[in-house]
Amino acid sequence: MKRTELLQEVRKMRFEEAYEGCQRGRLTQQEAARLLGVCDRTYRRYLVRYEEQGMEGLVDQRLGQVSHRSAPVDEVIALADLYNHRYQGFNAKHFYSWYRRDGGLRSYTWVKKTLQGKGLVPKASGKGTHRKQRPRAPYIGMMLHQDGSTHEWVPGKLWDLIVTMDDATSEHYSMFFVDEEGTQSSFQGVQEVIDQHGLFASLYTDRGSHYWHTPEAGGKVDKGNPTQFGRAMRQLGIEMIPAYSPEARGRSERVFRTHQDRLVKELALAGITEMDPANRYIRDVYLPAYKNEFTVPPAESVSMFVPWAGTPIEDILCEHYERTVGNDNCVRFDGLILQIPADQYRYHYVKVKVQVHRYPNGTLAIFHGHRKLASFDSKGKEVLNNKKAA
Repeated sequence: MKRTELLQEVRKMRFEEAYEGCQRGRLTQQEAARLLGVCDRTYRRYLVRYEEQGMEGLVDQRLGQVSHRSAPVDEVIALADLYNHRYQGFNAKHFYSWYRRDGGLRSYTWVKKTLQGKGLVPKASGKGTHRKQRPRAPYIGMMLHQDGSTHEWVPGKLWDLIVTMDDATSEHYSMFFVDEEGTQSSFQGVQEVIDQHGLFASLYTDRGSHYWHTPEAGGKVDKGNPTQFGRAMRQLGIEMIPAYSPEARGRSERVFRTHQDRLVKELALAGITEMDPANRYIRDVYLPAYKNEFTVPPAESVSMFVPWAGTPIEDILCEHYERTVGNDNCVRFDGLILQIPADQYRYHYVKVKVQVHRYPNGTLAIFHGHRKLASFDSKGKEVLNNKKAA
């Protein structure tokens, strides 16, 4: 029995008690009205209706009538058909975002309750124990998160999704798929942020081996022995902050649960099964919609991003290896022989210590100090017509 019907029955029983009390002279009309919680005038109306129609005269005539605010039956059926035929498996909030994009005008509450009433989406379970979340950083650019999630994003293929987002707003500055998370994917995420927004203050990461050297499994990281990625962050003046538990990365973990639910369904809906089209879909469709729905305003309007000027950022966000030039004026690196070409500064570089840079796309370069001596493709063939940095 619905709550309104139950209250109606209770009111009937109380009226019978009040009416009998008045008939027997135990109650006045004013006392009977107070017993029912109504005014004297309303009680007298109840009396007239009861004496003319009996107990049925006390029934609220609005009960059983369809509300004039109810949606047309055709609209409810159309909503259920849309969900079943195109968005089956989407949760209510995800479906609602597409419903609005398709021109729907109803509220989220109406859509959710309609789908739940049809048994198409389950009702959410009760909330767990209250836990206080870590406060967000007050300024954009103050602290960014970077993390990866391995998942079967398309049928039969495990990819890593790399996300770099702002702690203050949850805005995703960089998001893409790679075959395997590592140093190069981390460099790519940071470079995309710096290219678009500038340098940021700090980066919060897990203790993956490409971020940190950890002498003891599960122990403290060795901040005095940076990885290639740590060296680059130190060179840029970006503070790195390690996380020591999954709960510490709770904001990132919740974000990835959302992506694993939504992005898998949207890629399937778009018929995408390859990585390049998937990355284009993220860039052109998924990420703009996600930012619009989930980004929150920062506590303060000040930005801590600063423009980057100086050494080309790609020459910092890459792997650096020190090598000594051999007697043949060549450098041995990773099974390749890299020939240093003649230049106007020295006859040769024999026995000179140089740096080999390996870029995220696999290409190589040799540097002496800040000067680039030569560039090579991933197979060690020199790339000619290279504009050398002075």
